[in-house]
Amino acid sequence: MAKFVYRMQSILEIKEKLEEQARLAFAQANKRLADEEEKLQKLQERKVFYEEQGRALQEDNLSVMEIMENRDAIAMMRDYILIQQDEVAKAEQFVEEMRQKLAEARMESKMHNKLKEKAFENFLAEEKAAESKEVDELTSYVYGQRDSEQEVR
Repeated sequence: MAKFVYRMQSILEIKEKLEEQARLAFAQANKRLADEEEKLQKLQERKVFYEEQGRALQEDNLSVMEIMENRDAIAMMRDYILIQQDEVAKAEQFVEEMRQKLAEARMESKMHNKLKEKAFENFLAEEKAAESKEVDELTSYVYGQRDSEQEVR
């Protein structure tokens, strides 16, 4: 039996490598998104801390300077939170782009795997047909030899 050789094996290998690279890029994008969300969470916690501190300052002795600093800190935290929310949105968009690229790479890789499977099935069918033909020829030859031996006798 002949050995099966897939003509487009190099293309299949390239597609598989591209899929792996897309998988890694997607994982990195997810990591970046998680980091950005964690930063946002910390900023929100810090803002809550400043708000609680501001309430405590207003209940205790009225130090105008400390209250003003606290309000400035809260305002800065709001600004930082808005900026960080934009970063989270960008990271989410990037994750979605990487997800789409990964899906495309998977689809192409699966398509080439199916092509390889079809080529292998065709190869097996051709081999079976060739083997069947060979058996038929051998049978015809053996049958022909018997007839010629019987005629000679």
